[in-house]
Amino acid sequence: MEIEKNYRVNSLFAFYQPLLTKKQNDYMQLYYGDDYSLGEIAENFEVSRQAVYDNIRRTENILETYEQKLHLLQEFTDRNQLADQIQQYVADNYPKDQKLNQLVSQLESVEEE
Repeated sequence: MEIEKNYRVNSLFAFYQPLLTKKQNDYMQLYYGDDYSLGEIAENFEVSRQAVYDNIRRTENILETYEQKLHLLQEFTDRNQLADQIQQYVADNYPKDQKLNQLVSQLESVEEE
């Protein structure tokens, strides 16, 4: 469960990071990206552990609110799943069609950017 939550928060952070304040970015990057403890972050910023905890939880809620309104992560996930299905269908049914396989590969490359 914790791994799934961390993955979701990291994914949301990747999409909505530019919308966060510098402090929110710093705390989230250190906590989720660099695996700092609350105590280490608190020490670096000379604030209490509770202040760091509150900021991180508030930022997680903000990220979830952005996703509820904008759906960027969900739409990205849906597009990737559909692209995987298309790629599999083409591989199964049209393995010799080089042009079609090339176009599917290009589509996936664009989606990953």
